Amino acid sequence: MSNRTQTAAVAGVTVAVAAGAALVASKLTRSITTTPANAADAARFLTQCTFGVNDADIAEVQAKGFDGWIAEQMAMTPYSILADTRARFDDPHAPYQIEGFQGLVEAFWTGTITRPDQLRQRMQFALSQIFVVSLVNDTLRFESPLGTIAYYDMLGANAFKNWRDLIQLITLNPIMATWLSYLTNDKENPAVGSNPDENYAREIMQLFSIGTVMLNQDGTPQLDAGGNTIPTYSHDDIAGLARVFTGIGPFAPDGPNEDQWLSSAYTFFDQGGDTGNPSTTTFYPKHHSISQKQFLGVTIPPQTLATANPAGDLKIALDTLFHHQNCAPYFSKRLIQQFVTSNPSPAYVARIAAVFDNNGQGVRGDMAAVLKAILLDTEARDSAAAQSNPNFGKLREPIMRVTNWGRSFRAVSKRGHYSIGETDDPADLSQSVLDAPSVFNFWRAGYIFPHSRTAAAGLVAPEFQVVSELTTAAYINLIQATVATGIGTDQVRQTGSDVTSPYTQELALPTVAPGVIDPNALMDRLNLLLFYGQISSGLRQQITAAVSGVTATATGAPTTTGGPKTFTASDLSKANLNRTKLAITLSMVSGEYLCQR
Repeated sequence: MSNRTQTAAVAGVTVAVAAGAALVASKLTRSITTTPANAADAARFLTQCTFGVNDADIAEVQAKGFDGWIAEQMAMTPYSILADTRARFDDPHAPYQIEGFQGLVEAFWTGTITRPDQLRQRMQFALSQIFVVSLVNDTLRFESPLGTIAYYDMLGANAFKNWRDLIQLITLNPIMATWLSYLTNDKENPAVGSNPDENYAREIMQLFSIGTVMLNQDGTPQLDAGGNTIPTYSHDDIAGLARVFTGIGPFAPDGPNEDQWLSSAYTFFDQGGDTGNPSTTTFYPKHHSISQKQFLGVTIPPQTLATANPAGDLKIALDTLFHHQNCAPYFSKRLIQQFVTSNPSPAYVARIAAVFDNNGQGVRGDMAAVLKAILLDTEARDSAAAQSNPNFGKLREPIMRVTNWGRSFRAVSKRGHYSIGETDDPADLSQSVLDAPSVFNFWRAGYIFPHSRTAAAGLVAPEFQVVSELTTAAYINLIQATVATGIGTDQVRQTGSDVTSPYTQELALPTVAPGVIDPNALMDRLNLLLFYGQISSGLRQQITAAVSGVTATATGAPTTTGGPKTFTASDLSKANLNRTKLAITLSMVSGEYLCQR
């Protein structure tokens, strides 16, 4: 079969899949909600799709509606963390110097807490947990840190574009090629018994595109006559696909050459400037397999040394994955899990998969349309139904808890760099940007928490994979310290917290007595910012009682009649600050806050 014939066959699959999607869509009523009913609805929406809720964003969503807010967010110009990091390298007035990967970490915290392009950043971070590369690889961390930052930038710049374009950029990225060991992946050599590296061929199917079992359009597994799941691919498919990912080597501006191919230095950026292209690789036809390649029902016929076509083979492979019937439900469900709920209903998955198949204008893989459909679907927006459904929701990601604090309470950095640092250690948050322990991310999408009610109900709980006695205690300690005195280190003085909140808006709330904050007003505010209006009466009463028990300590002079010391304005101010910090801490360690619903 010629490449042209093969492409036509893939196109035929596309038509069949699109027709099937249209049939599914015709049987489903996709209900969307475009306008928040109140501030609490806006806050709940923002909880799902930003790094934290604040007053300004709530007002904006109420004024523009969900639809208008999404459109405005998607139109914002992508921000370059790479440019930011390189500017810090070159700034003679910078308060302190940073290493390459530290630039990514600082820019991540700065952006998530302060920048307005929240939806793009959330999608960028979600994509980084699906198409994983990680700084646990020493080459990425120490030899190519700026190339790794460029990879994260690439995810952000393409967050709302087409899945097919994104998977090609990912596949040809030198950081991914280094991470999954197919950079300079050579063709098979029967004389010495060597075969191409199969790492990327396996992971692009298992984790990036179609998953391990055949799926229905609604994300449920297909079963054979015996009631067993059906594997999506076999080892023969991996071996055949691995031959496609041969002959991809380091960037060579003047074309492929053996010196570049044989180089052991995979440094795409050094600390001082460019040593290569940060976003692409080069095809080396001499090292590309010319054998027949069979995978997923597709056959690419043998080639000759003169006709070796790595670019053409790659197109066929990626088109095959893109048009595979699993791609739409697999990717749609993964995104729903990242933003809304760990266990979406099959109908929810089917509605989103139909949008992946066709955005309404005949375009497949439109990620902007898919994300918008996820956020506006009735299952995401129906707050009352979500509250009554014990299977709805997800554990808040650890990073989101800190950024939520920063955004909700207007935290500021003393040096402007938000030097919170890496937080992947279990004694911190067990999560940090581009620092997952493996290609499976910090947690698997299909993780089942053992010996739990969710497990008994057959439900997954991905984020619970990093939950333990240690991480639970560590989070409580971290958030208590963060609320009380801030987080991160002042890199100039090397002491004290860099990121703190003055809690100005909370301290300006109504009072029940001269200088005494009204606990109910404080809880109203926290209910909106942290609980999107859904705090239970029991939890609210518990926190209110604790807050009311915090009283001022008098330091003023005794009265003229010899009575007790009087309360000064400073005494009352300290008590109010302590009340505020206690209320926030108790709220943010509660189960109701940690479970996003």
